[in-house]
Amino acid sequence: MQVSILASGSTGNTSLITTGQHKILMDAGLSGKKTKALLAEVGVDINDIDMAFLSHDHSDHSAGLGVLMRRYPKIDAFANTGTWDYLLDTNKIGKLPVQQMNTIEPGQTKTFGDLDVTAFATSHDAAEPQYYVFESGGKRIAFLTDTGYVSEKVEGTIKDADAYMMEFNYDTMMLRDGPYSWSLKQRILSDVGHLSNEEAGQALVDVVTPKTKHIFLAHRSQHNNTEYLAHETAKEMLVEGDTNLDSDVKIIDTEPNKPTDLIKI
Repeated sequence: MQVSILASGSTGNTSLITTGQHKILMDAGLSGKKTKALLAEVGVDINDIDMAFLSHDHSDHSAGLGVLMRRYPKIDAFANTGTWDYLLDTNKIGKLPVQQMNTIEPGQTKTFGDLDVTAFATSHDAAEPQYYVFESGGKRIAFLTDTGYVSEKVEGTIKDADAYMMEFNYDTMMLRDGPYSWSLKQRILSDVGHLSNEEAGQALVDVVTPKTKHIFLAHRSQHNNTEYLAHETAKEMLVEGDTNLDSDVKIIDTEPNKPTDLIKI
């Protein structure tokens, strides 16, 4: 299994997972043109994408999905019933080809050849948010952003993965002292908002094991965080703390418009 975080941030989110049998997009928050260009940067033809998994309806995760489904009929798209219903009712991403729409509900695990996908509910102010664990060839990567907190149930689902993409959205002091309105700050800080650097680090402390080799720091706010603060918090809590991670663990920063390398998990 290989992974690249193609883009991560409030301007749009999408990632690539490849197995021997599949090339998968995790979220589709960018235009079709931009997604195609980012895939090309890591050596993947967009025509080879055969699956897409959607976390929730917010535009920075879903805006490009309708275009991709209409332009590339090969793509089977997956989301839960609540998310599909909301997108259909609001017409947010245009007309959706029904034959390409598939459901995976929170708590379900589905198998697609050499790929197992487990969906789990998160806490965010969207219709029915959920994220996923992808497993292939005995390796697991867990994706988790856009949640106000990480429950014990979620920790049990994502524990002991080989890799994580985890939201390190904001530095608490930068958010409190920053330019956002108080109502927006309250939303971000709430249980249906986002994870701070410290909250994300603590969630990882609770779930990583020595088998964990890659940690992608994702969905970093451009106004309320810095790459340095997120990275140093993760390093201090995970590498210099008591997690017993191997010294070769890689903490990888992600960017809003530049893909990470295509990394073998």
